[in-house]
Amino acid sequence: MMVAAIENGTVLDHIPSERLFDVVSLLHLDKMSNAITIGYNLKSAVMGSKSIIKIADKYFTDEELNQLSVVAPNITMCVIKDYEIIEKRMVVMPENLIGIVKCPNPKCITNNEPMLTRFSAVGEAKDIVRCSYCNKDVELNDVCIVE
Repeated sequence: MMVAAIENGTVLDHIPSERLFDVVSLLHLDKMSNAITIGYNLKSAVMGSKSIIKIADKYFTDEELNQLSVVAPNITMCVIKDYEIIEKRMVVMPENLIGIVKCPNPKCITNNEPMLTRFSAVGEAKDIVRCSYCNKDVELNDVCIVE
């Protein structure tokens, strides 16, 4: 399958297909006027199936990538300039997530006072995050992103 190359922008690859629409929503791609190419359920030798997003003339901040890492950890991000890859890296979840994940504990201070949430990745697989205020653990599959 041929997908057109982009002159300048960002390619997000190795997105788990079941999380593609979470990524689209999180990055607010529906509100962009940039040219966007989305490939869904593409064959992958490593993942079985994967998705890919190409966004022309858009570069993401570290904050946006940190949010992205929560819903789709270990995706590959390529920065393209003049049709060449100038940067390629894995998007990995940082040790601390500040203002990204909402605490599910209704009694947590972050749900009752105007303050940023703060979570830490725990466990070897980093598939659980812990609220720094109330110590509530949340599996990554169950997190809600702060909007």
